[in-house]
Amino acid sequence: MIRKTVEFGTPGTRLSVAHRQLVIERPDQPKATLPIEDLGVVIVDDGRAIYTQAVFVELLAAGATVMVTGRDHLPVGMMLPLDAHHVQTERHRAQVEASEPTRKRSWQALVRAKIGQQGAVLAHFTGHDGGLGPMARRVKSGDPDNLEAQAAQRYWPRLFGADFRRDRGAEGVNALLNYGYAVMRAATARAVVGAGLIPSLGVFHKHRANPFCLADDLLEPFRPFVDWRVKGHVEGGGSLSLDDKATRAALLSLLNETVVVGGRRTALLLALHASAASLCRALTASERQLALPEGLPLGQDLLEPLGEA
Repeated sequence: MIRKTVEFGTPGTRLSVAHRQLVIERPDQPKATLPIEDLGVVIVDDGRAIYTQAVFVELLAAGATVMVTGRDHLPVGMMLPLDAHHVQTERHRAQVEASEPTRKRSWQALVRAKIGQQGAVLAHFTGHDGGLGPMARRVKSGDPDNLEAQAAQRYWPRLFGADFRRDRGAEGVNALLNYGYAVMRAATARAVVGAGLIPSLGVFHKHRANPFCLADDLLEPFRPFVDWRVKGHVEGGGSLSLDDKATRAALLSLLNETVVVGGRRTALLLALHASAASLCRALTASERQLALPEGLPLGQDLLEPLGEA
């Protein structure tokens, strides 16, 4: 089942639970409900929002991810279910014991896919992949030559102009990228936990203060989907401000795009789960092939775009 991604941004929203339904009450609007089992990622972008404890309990029990945002509309916190797989302990042990060559091969596959996807984005908007296709094929186990960084040096100026610099604290295009990555990261973390893996134990990312290292590893080949959506939004004359609800809705709807992962067409939100499951098999059963993105979205949504509920 394709879970929904919803955002609540109306000031003064009150969320509660009744009969397995998420109850939404907003000033000057009729009461609305959503089945909790239909929700995958819930984003609350309202500093005045009020919740009952049951909201968190029921959403997490159903396997949903809950995100809250700050004044800049960017996520500042995330809640994930702790008990998400029936053989979780067994998989945790196998993940911890995964060999260094296994982790390096997994990172190689993730970087190859990311660079290949970046090349596809460039080819779509500029007519040429900037040499990223051949570069992707040269990535070795563990990426010892740091081709990921070399690819980024080619990629960003070709996509957004020679003066563009990737900056996590900047406004405009950077802010849109940050928002899109944050939402995708939450969905990726949910997929990793759902696969029975430890999200903090990465194959490459290892920062001691990062509780989602493995999610950040798996996120890499999915980032270009966000770049593709942001570039298309900008070229289409869309707003560069996250204050604009339509802009946030356009970024959220990306999770419903139809993509190809592991040779199969599926919604991006479900593709993350397929990739997480394959990464789990690589880390716990030494399976060499990862199911990762292949090309850009196919130009049709499996569901209508979901913005503010």
